Amino acid sequence: MITMTKGKFAGLQRLSDDNGVIAALAIDQRGSMVKMISKAKGHEASVEEVEYFKTAVSRELTPYASAILLDLQYGTPAIAARHEQTGLLLSYQKTGYDVETPGRLPDLIDDLSALRIKEHHGDAVKILIYYDPYEPQDILELKHAWIERIGAECKAVDIPFFLEPITYDHQMDDMSGIEYAQKKPQYVNAAIEEFSKPRYGVDVLKLEVPINIKYVEGYAEGEFAYTKEEAIKHFHAAADLAKLPFIYLSAGVTAEQFRDTITLATEAGTPFSGVLCGRATWQNGVAAYGLSDAALDTWLKKEGTYNITALNELLAKGAVPWWTIYGGLENIEVIG
Repeated sequence: MITMTKGKFAGLQRLSDDNGVIAALAIDQRGSMVKMISKAKGHEASVEEVEYFKTAVSRELTPYASAILLDLQYGTPAIAARHEQTGLLLSYQKTGYDVETPGRLPDLIDDLSALRIKEHHGDAVKILIYYDPYEPQDILELKHAWIERIGAECKAVDIPFFLEPITYDHQMDDMSGIEYAQKKPQYVNAAIEEFSKPRYGVDVLKLEVPINIKYVEGYAEGEFAYTKEEAIKHFHAAADLAKLPFIYLSAGVTAEQFRDTITLATEAGTPFSGVLCGRATWQNGVAAYGLSDAALDTWLKKEGTYNITALNELLAKGAVPWWTIYGGLENIEVIG
């Protein structure tokens, strides 16, 4: 039996579907989204243009999502446009990181807090942290303490805390190639083991899969980093380390690649509790938006809707309720 406070329990339920699976859509990108839309439009994207894109995605796709992740910088109209039954996660950290300072150190939005996220009717706080478990200890201590503070803040106002550790190797420039793909299981496992510790107050881990689908034999177009059997073993090893509910992020792959990834996770039998899928769902809509608002709307109704519903079909086959890791709802005592 575990205890869970009323606010955290209610928030997790609000973000889940009727089966306890988190089928969430992510569109909290800020700087990168401005760049994407600017390239498609052929001019520097205005605030209104970014807001329109997010709002259109929210309006058309949240009827098929249990939750949506948004930001308050460009996402306020999209929050209002979401389906009434769709839960809301809000980003708390600033976009990107200071490239002049070693360690990809994170920072929080100056005029935001866990309390203010709750006042904006957010059902959870989402934090992204870039994490290399083998970087200098002084940098690790800064990041660990930073996450501890956010966990304590979320606990104080009784709101769920979703943590997204994005792994990297500080001695490498490219995390998309085969060299890092070979290292990735070790790095992802270290992040899971660290942030599953109670001291951080995390409620749900938003995880990278422990492999790169582009380098799995049978999926790779060229050289591969792991056989399919090895990839399945990596899924098992990572899942065994998680002491919290966890969901998978799409990490910039295509919609087809992410579906392949979730299919592989299902075949491995890992107890993941859903996804928080971003660019894989909507990124091809940016090119349509470069043509016109109407072209974007048409794209979302067709390809965008297909992307999210096809993923939902896979979740129905492979994902488990978030409370599974605790042995079931009957093993959770809600207090407060």
